[in-house]
Amino acid sequence: MHHPTARVARRDMIKLAGVSAALGLSAGVQAPVLAQTSSPPPIHITDVKFLRLRFPGQVPRRRNAILWSGGGPPGMTQLEVYTDQGIVGRSILHGFPEIIEKRLAPVIRGENPFYIERIWDRMYRFWRKPVAKGSVIEAIGTVDIALWDIVGKALNKPVYQVLGAFTDRIRVYAAGGYYEEGKSISDLAREMEEYVRQGFRAVKMKVGGEPFGVDVERVRAVREAIGPDVDLLIDANNKWNAYEAIRFGRAVEKYHLFWFEEPVEPDDFQGCAEVRQALDIPIVAGENEFTRWGCRELLEARSADILNLDTVLAGGITEYRKIAALASAYHVPVAPHGNPFMAVHLLASLPNALIMETYPAIESKYNLALPLFPVKDGYIQVPDKPGIGIDPDPEIVKKYRIS
Repeated sequence: MHHPTARVARRDMIKLAGVSAALGLSAGVQAPVLAQTSSPPPIHITDVKFLRLRFPGQVPRRRNAILWSGGGPPGMTQLEVYTDQGIVGRSILHGFPEIIEKRLAPVIRGENPFYIERIWDRMYRFWRKPVAKGSVIEAIGTVDIALWDIVGKALNKPVYQVLGAFTDRIRVYAAGGYYEEGKSISDLAREMEEYVRQGFRAVKMKVGGEPFGVDVERVRAVREAIGPDVDLLIDANNKWNAYEAIRFGRAVEKYHLFWFEEPVEPDDFQGCAEVRQALDIPIVAGENEFTRWGCRELLEARSADILNLDTVLAGGITEYRKIAALASAYHVPVAPHGNPFMAVHLLASLPNALIMETYPAIESKYNLALPLFPVKDGYIQVPDKPGIGIDPDPEIVKKYRIS
């Protein structure tokens, strides 16, 4: 039988290795190991910084129904939250870094990240006049996920296990099908076929950016290309009024759509409910809402069959667990919009998680620091590294870091 102290020592060595990897320390360089206690470990936040990476090439110009994006150099910015135990928490930045630096950092310095509910409440209440919305919630969500990264690393566990795992395997879809200069309907169909070849069993395309008949033909061409057994999702990015969305939905219902996302303007809860009542296609809404209170209004209006509030924009993992719990009381599943690296651990902890968004056409080509999750039969395995699992390779950082 192994002596108990030997088990503790072995855990300490495993933790030391994990912390060293997180900090980019080489073998033989000692990093702090947290004491094994029954109370929250004695760890405190000391500072926040930002890691900015820029990669070669240029992201293509593309648009959804309402706006253009891309065209610049690819890159990624991570928030880094430092602690007095040498553990660095990371998340992918959303919003404006100055909000974190000037307004949130003073609130969280000195706090123990294990008191994560208290920290979230302090960040939110700090902004209560005016009521926190928009970029403020984005900033809070960015910080919150970095704190969960610290907690996972301190416990040497992936965050979904710290939260209480529901699954270690998540269904995913490939989000693409954007409009681009010179991109034909045949090009769109080939793009969607390629996602299927990569292992996806669900794909999403944009609608609302071309005349009615052209968009109906685009949907028809994609359904024909991917066949009847792959789920097809469409996203209008809030382009239409309710009657326009109903008209389009009726024209494409025969193509057996998995969902119709953001059919009307984001503040038109009643209009979204009208679309939902008129169509047999499940309606998705919420990516422009914030916190459990915005979620409550969507649910009370019966606006959507599925909620897709963004993991970061809605307030981070701490807040999204409340959102998901509230949605579950209405028997409504959640399928977060946005970066899969920020959503994956949350989804693996939720019984009412439906599917996860991924961006293979963007991430696989233009983010050299975060390789895509391997997809098999439409599913991915949840990362098993301690924390969130987004620590970049030190060599990548050395090569592509910018000041």
